[in-house]
Amino acid sequence: MNYRKFDNLDFAFSALGFGCMRFPLVEGSDSQVDVNEAVKMLRYGIDGGINYIDTAYIYHRGDSEAIVGKALKDGYRQKVKITTKFPSFSAQEEGDFDKFLDEQLKRLDTDHIDFYLMHSLDRSLWENVILKFDCLTKAEKAKKAGKIGHIGFSFHDELDAFYTIANGYDKWEICLIQLNYLNETYQQGLEGYKLLEEKGIPAVIMEPLLGGKLANLPDRALDIFKKVNPNRSPVEWAFDYLWDKPGIATAISGMSSLEQVKQNLEYANRASSGMLNDAEKAAINAVRDEMLKIKTVPCTACNYCMPCPHGVDIPRNFEIYNSLATFENDFRSKVQYSALKRDSYEKSANNCIKCGVCEPLCPQRIKITDNLEVAKLTLDAN
Repeated sequence: MNYRKFDNLDFAFSALGFGCMRFPLVEGSDSQVDVNEAVKMLRYGIDGGINYIDTAYIYHRGDSEAIVGKALKDGYRQKVKITTKFPSFSAQEEGDFDKFLDEQLKRLDTDHIDFYLMHSLDRSLWENVILKFDCLTKAEKAKKAGKIGHIGFSFHDELDAFYTIANGYDKWEICLIQLNYLNETYQQGLEGYKLLEEKGIPAVIMEPLLGGKLANLPDRALDIFKKVNPNRSPVEWAFDYLWDKPGIATAISGMSSLEQVKQNLEYANRASSGMLNDAEKAAINAVRDEMLKIKTVPCTACNYCMPCPHGVDIPRNFEIYNSLATFENDFRSKVQYSALKRDSYEKSANNCIKCGVCEPLCPQRIKITDNLEVAKLTLDAN
């Protein structure tokens, strides 16, 4: 495993971090985690060198933190750093910061959280929750009391908001951002990453595979990579793009199977800063250009929008629609949508009544109801 040290922290990050938002589910369930398998995967990853675990209050409908706590029994807690997040979007009053933090410590069954992030910040949450409720002062008090080790934030908004938040507090110690080779100008993009690098703030990366989109490339994009290195998988290309950058502490992967853990550990063992040559960088740029020609919905299946009050499986509909767009009239996508309507009509885009409950919850700022209408019309037509 490659490890990365930063001057502001007495800690070396494993190049690969374990994201705890996409644990495997019990067969036949759309929400119940297979806890035994999740614990097995986490421990396998830690035994393989992963030392950074990322979870949050809302992941897996509130179950993720407790699963992490269970996995870190038997000496595993001492091998890792835990990151979880203050659910800023759920805060209603000043006392909520301490209330949530204490609940999270109990869920994780630990006496301290190593990295505590202000979750999913945008300009509104920054102004109306973090500043209004004096959350940073409360975080500093919790740090002094030993409840948390380091203070940071995760981000979902435009670049100007990123500058406001990153420059609005001089004690940030870590930052979680979305970045991959397809999203260089999305949200804070590369420019925001460079600001963190200038400030010496370690950048932790979420969505390195864009919800799996970069793991399943169309042939015309895949052929570009194969010409440069026929043995490197699309997943490894996506990780290498990030690991090449010196200011990136770790890339968080939301792994859903033991096989994914094994494969990603193998890739991480080859990771190093400055690992890409000019031909490889040119190939990534060419694949980006090819992929950006495809008009898809930028859904990462994070499930923040779920559950829909009317039963629509929003991420699943976008997954099917994106597959149809990416792989050009993919027959499987048509069959999958027909089966969704036939077996669980309420889960299909046809059942959306445009209530709009989902849209404020989406970290990608997707116009969900409009895009569900497009998906419905497109998939029905095919």
